[in-house]
Amino acid sequence: MESLQKDPMYSFLMVLTVAAYVGLQGWQTLFNNFAVELVQLEGDQMGMIQSIREIPGFLSLLAVFLLLIVSEHQLSAYSIMVLGIGLALTGFFPTYMGLMLTTLLMSTGFHYYETTNQSLTLQYFNHETSPRIFGKLRSLAAASNIGIGLFILLLSKILAYRQLYLIIGIFILAIGGWGFLQNPSRTDIQPQHKKMVYRKKYWLYYFLTFMAGARRQIFVAFAVFLLVKKFQFSIQDITLLFIINNLINYFLSPAIGRAIIKYGERAVLSAEYFSNMFIFVAYALTGSKILVSVLFILDHIFFNFSIAIRTYFQKIGEKGDIAPSMAMGFTVNHIAAVFIPALGGLMWMIDYKIPFYTGAVLSLISLMAVQKIKLKSPVES
Repeated sequence: MESLQKDPMYSFLMVLTVAAYVGLQGWQTLFNNFAVELVQLEGDQMGMIQSIREIPGFLSLLAVFLLLIVSEHQLSAYSIMVLGIGLALTGFFPTYMGLMLTTLLMSTGFHYYETTNQSLTLQYFNHETSPRIFGKLRSLAAASNIGIGLFILLLSKILAYRQLYLIIGIFILAIGGWGFLQNPSRTDIQPQHKKMVYRKKYWLYYFLTFMAGARRQIFVAFAVFLLVKKFQFSIQDITLLFIINNLINYFLSPAIGRAIIKYGERAVLSAEYFSNMFIFVAYALTGSKILVSVLFILDHIFFNFSIAIRTYFQKIGEKGDIAPSMAMGFTVNHIAAVFIPALGGLMWMIDYKIPFYTGAVLSLISLMAVQKIKLKSPVES
């Protein structure tokens, strides 16, 4: 790991990942309280905004065409800058329409960075080290989330939402500007296809990615909303919960990378999907504020297991397919994400339990599908 830390791409991705997750965590921590308290959104409106938030993810495939104009690491830096601008503007438009537009801008920056981040990691680090890199990046993301959580927890009592969003946005924009001035690329990396790539042999990767996106959107759109709407969590409660969650994940994420190397993708993903079935059902049934907090933390822990989907692709994919396939994967991941929050918002209005029961069913389907991974784990071999 020491030699990896000297790699310019490793350092580049580390710094930009801090910016990406400070932005995403800052937005998520403030969003539900901002939307309920100032904009006064209801469940159907919340679902619609969450669907709009996923449109850039659905359009991540367009990143392939942007690579005809700029290099992949430059696109990473541009994306972080767009994320910062979206955050900085959010507090200035406390309306339903304003929130939709700033969310769309913020989300474009985050999703395009994540597309290039995954692609660059798989290109620059082999299948023996990439799980560790992904685990380290998740750990760093958790540390970044703790930092922004403490910032919000300490200053939310004295600063308005507008000021909080503006400070966070300017910080991210500055890091994006730094990234634009860097050149961490190497000449020995396999050139990537700059066109859309779809291959039948990748079908399981596409399917697992699609299902992961569908399940994740139920959590993103409705778990925090459940905490605020049903259990009356304050912004300080939500922030403290995020800090505890990320403190756990800071130490646990590197272990997940090691588990993928030791036990293989099928075992790790099976553990995620099996656990998620019970977590979603418990969300629907619990009336305990303590239990729903524990579920929230467990949900985040098992979400990190999803890096095994990417390392699975690295083992079966052609080297020149990595960039377009990561873009394709993000698009597939967000097909369901575009309509599930809006549809889930309508189901919420009937009974808030329905979206969570749906998540349990999706987890069961994923558990059955992942058994088709035929790669032998190091333990089996």
